[in-house]
Amino acid sequence: MSALSDRIRAAVSGQVAQGFSLATPADLKACAPVDLSCLGGAWRDGVFVVERRYQRSARHGHETVGAIADRIANASDHASWFAAGAPTRPPFVFFDLETTGLNGGAGTQAFLVGCASFDEDGSFVMRQFVLTSAADEKRMLAGVRSTLEDAGALVSFNGKSFDAPMLETRYLFHRLPWDGGRLPHVDVLHPARRFWGGGSKGSMPDGESDCSLVALERHLVGARRVGDVPGFEIPSRYFQFVRTGDARPLAPVFEHNRLDLLTLAALTARLLHLARVGPADARTAREALALGHVFSRAGMEPQAREAFERSLAMCASPAAAYDATRIDALRALAHAWRRVRQFDHAADCWNGVLQVRGCPSAVAREATEALAIHHEHRLRDLTMARTFALRGLDEDLTPAPTASWTRAVRHRLARIDRKIGVSAPPSLLS
Repeated sequence: MSALSDRIRAAVSGQVAQGFSLATPADLKACAPVDLSCLGGAWRDGVFVVERRYQRSARHGHETVGAIADRIANASDHASWFAAGAPTRPPFVFFDLETTGLNGGAGTQAFLVGCASFDEDGSFVMRQFVLTSAADEKRMLAGVRSTLEDAGALVSFNGKSFDAPMLETRYLFHRLPWDGGRLPHVDVLHPARRFWGGGSKGSMPDGESDCSLVALERHLVGARRVGDVPGFEIPSRYFQFVRTGDARPLAPVFEHNRLDLLTLAALTARLLHLARVGPADARTAREALALGHVFSRAGMEPQAREAFERSLAMCASPAAAYDATRIDALRALAHAWRRVRQFDHAADCWNGVLQVRGCPSAVAREATEALAIHHEHRLRDLTMARTFALRGLDEDLTPAPTASWTRAVRHRLARIDRKIGVSAPPSLLS
């Protein structure tokens, strides 16, 4: 990210010096909207701002806003685990952009910046800053900056890769300080993929594999949108507003943005709650597995092992169909036991890996190598060590082993054979 930021700064500085505008599409010209009242906002310091307050009693899916607020407040100390270890503190500012293009790039601008945080009473307060004309962008960015002044951390969904760099570009263009760079940033997309995405069957309770915000909202939060505007329509709705001055096409866009922020808060609450209470509250094996990795990165090895074991307990039996989560959990637990020098337990896990149907060849070879080392150097069972070493050269495993892997196994076999006085077939040693 630092390299990306440096390139952005260099590009912006050079283009500003030459008098070029980075992101002002031809359609984004000054206009005089006849009436913005349909959006329900007000003008503040030359910027149109829409504010909404969701009371504690308001529901979003399975939970109330107050319950989401309480979970975040009770587990706020754990947010740093999801912010690359950077120290975080409340209040957390949740933010989400709606832009003039879906893929970013120099011609893309944020025309709507939604920011939200929880008040002391547990209500969720949103402020949405809208760009009514190109000339107002600097004032809009200044308004957003005032909202971030007291933030202890930023929370987004794919914000590290998209939202934050885009905002930084615009702040640099207008020679305004970008405060987001100094704040810890929790990008929920990345833990969401580990906790609830991936795999052919997915990891959500009903097997859904889609890890988009709307899919997570539906399957984890329990909320369903009615009449939501599709994301691909959002830029065209904004340009229609710019051309005609009619703000009515923007009303569904603002609601879309508000729902994104509510769901972002709910997902954050789920992640922090799991980090606080541990794997007993995990709903799926994948969730427990991901939590174990979070604990491991935080140096909490007993809690990590507990989470990996919880994941295994929630997986299908070894004789069932291929289960990638079971393999990942066994492998993670084997490494966890090895870190605390509990080599017998680690060996049990590697044996378990080899029992899973359809185990990928790369993982199977890792298991055979670990078991060969264990039997040769710890159990002194050279016969079994030789068996596992030979299994690592099994030609039925595809893809075929690399040349360096084959050389290492042959070297191990030659050493074992010298120890037990057995001559290996020339084909294995050549």
